[in-house]
Amino acid sequence: QGEKRRLHNMGRRTRLRTHIKNVVKAVVAGDNEAARAAYKKAVPIIDSSVNKNLIHKNKAARHKSRLNRLLRQAG
Repeated sequence: QGEKRRLHNMGRRTRLRTHIKNVVKAVVAGDNEAARAAYKKAVPIIDSSVNKNLIHKNKAARHKSRLNRLLRQAG
């Protein structure tokens, strides 16, 4: 059962990291519109990761804060 949960969580963790990377890639590319759209998609994923006990709430807040700061500096 632990192995099944580990594999399940691995997929969720990958999805979380992918959404975070999408925001960063859009900012680096200079596409503010895509970056904002990616941020709006990433925030619910980050929040749901907390509810599913994948990450701690402080880590989620840190991710959202850093992504938001990145957006504000870019735009």
